[in-house]
Amino acid sequence: MLKTLRNAFKIKDIRNRLIFTFLMMVVIRIGSQLPVPGVNGELFASWFEGQAGDAFSFFDAVTGGSFEQMSIFALSITPYITSSIIMQLLTIAIPKLEEIQKDGEEGRKKIAEITRYVTIGLAVVESIALTIGFNRSGYLVESNALTMILVIVTLTAGSAVLMWLGERITEKGIGNGISIVLVINIISRIPEDMTALYEQFIAGKTPAKGVLAAVIIIAIIVAMVVFVILLQDAQRRIPVQYSKKIQGRKQVGGQSSFIPLKVSTSGVIPVIFAQSLMQTPVIIASLMGKGNGTGIGSQILKGLSQSNWCDPSDPIYSIGLVVYIALIIAFAYFYTSITFNPLEIANNMKKQGGFIPGIRPGKPTSDYLNNLLTYIVFIGAVGLAFIAFVPIFFAGVFNANVSFGGTSIIIIVGVVVETIKQIESQMLVRHYSSFLNK
Repeated sequence: MLKTLRNAFKIKDIRNRLIFTFLMMVVIRIGSQLPVPGVNGELFASWFEGQAGDAFSFFDAVTGGSFEQMSIFALSITPYITSSIIMQLLTIAIPKLEEIQKDGEEGRKKIAEITRYVTIGLAVVESIALTIGFNRSGYLVESNALTMILVIVTLTAGSAVLMWLGERITEKGIGNGISIVLVINIISRIPEDMTALYEQFIAGKTPAKGVLAAVIIIAIIVAMVVFVILLQDAQRRIPVQYSKKIQGRKQVGGQSSFIPLKVSTSGVIPVIFAQSLMQTPVIIASLMGKGNGTGIGSQILKGLSQSNWCDPSDPIYSIGLVVYIALIIAFAYFYTSITFNPLEIANNMKKQGGFIPGIRPGKPTSDYLNNLLTYIVFIGAVGLAFIAFVPIFFAGVFNANVSFGGTSIIIIVGVVVETIKQIESQMLVRHYSSFLNK
C-alpha cells in the first residue's frame, strides 16, 4: 500500500487528485467543529455522555463526532446513504426508473439528480425531528420558531454541503467521494477509542498484564481486519463456455470465461439495515425522554439496545442480539435478491451462446445459479454477523465500549481496498498511455 502511494505521487495527475482529496478531508474536519447556531452544545454534550455505548454510538462514529458536538455536519452523509438505498430499491420496483437507469450516462445522471432531491428531503425530515426533540428536551438556546427554523436550515445545509464535497472528491479526487467522507469521519474517532481502551485495560496495570492486554487488543483488531478482507475478496467463480459460431468467413466464440459470485454480495448493507431497524425506536425514545421506566415498553427498548447485549448480569436482553443476527441474515438474502437476477443472467448467457458446463441453458442455468447463490449468501451473511457480533461481545462482557464496531471496520477496509485498487488502475492507465505515446 505504501509503495503504491509513493509511486502515485510520482505521477502529477494522480498526485493532484490525492492532494485535492486530502484538502477536502481537512475542510470536512473543520466543518465538523463548527457548532449549530441555536443549540446549547454543552447541555447536549452532557446528555450525550449518558448515551455512550447506546444507540447513538454508531451514528456518532459515522459523523466523526459531529453529532456529539452538534456541529453543522451533525447529520453527515447518512441522508445521502439512505436515499441511495431507497433509489436502488425503487429502481427495481418501478419500471420507469429502471428504464432511466439503463439509458446510459444520461440515465445515470437523472438517477443521481433524483437521489440528490431525495437526500435533501430526508435531511429536512431528520432535521425537523431532531429540532423538535431538542426543543422538548430544552437543548435550544431559545424555544421559538425562528431558532427552530435556523437549526433545521443549518443541519439540512450541512448535509447538502457534505454531499456536494463527496461528489467533488469523486470527480476531481481519488475514490468514491461519499465513501471517503464516511471513512474519514469513522477514522477520526479511532484515536479517542484507542485512548479509552488504553486507560481501561492497560494504564495502571502491571507491565505483564498491560503488555498482555495490548497484545490481545491488537490481535483482535488485526484478526478482524484480515477476516473482513478475506470475506470481501472471497468469490465463487462459475465457469462459462461460449459456443463456436461462424460470422462471415470467420469462426468466433469458443472462449471460456467465468461469473464471479461474491461471498459478501450485499457488502455492509445488511448490517446497516438491521442496525437502523433495531436502533431507531431506541433513538426516538431517547430524544423523547422515554425508555427509562420499568414497564414492558421500556424492557423491549432495553432489549433493542446494543449496550445491554451480552451482559452477564442481564442475559435476557441478549435476545435482542439473536434478533439482530437474524435480521442481518434476512437482509442479506433480501438485498441480494433485488440486486442479482439469476434469470436475467441466464437469459443473457443464452443469447450470447454461453453455457455453464454440465448445465442446460435457460431455466436450468437460472435454477443452478439461484441454488448456488443461496449457499454463498448464507456464508457471507454469517461472516457479516460474526464481524458485527465480536465488538458487541467484548463491549458486553468486558465493558470495552468504543464508537467503532464491526460495521465501521467493514466500511474502512472496503473503502481503503477499493481506493488503492483505483489508484493502481489509474497508474496502469498512465503507464500504458505513456508507452503508446512513445
